[in-house]
Amino acid sequence: MRVVKEFTKEGIRVSIFNWNNKFLIKFELGPLEQTFKVSELDVLVEDDLEQFYKGEFFDKVMLRFKEMGQSLQNQLQNL
Repeated sequence: MRVVKEFTKEGIRVSIFNWNNKFLIKFELGPLEQTFKVSELDVLVEDDLEQFYKGEFFDKVMLRFKEMGQSLQNQLQNL
């Protein structure tokens, strides 16, 4: 597995890996994570991966983290 890029944006850790002819785009926030697998065939150049951590896609990742966090919190209260 090759690390393509790692950085933090708005408190979310973003890691991009290249493995088995796929790019893995991993977002981490506290105990939560989201990973997207994208075929190398769908990405012309590695710079195209920027579209996954900008704009509407990244906004939806942030929203999903809020939803996941609330679900986890609700479940922990029900234990």
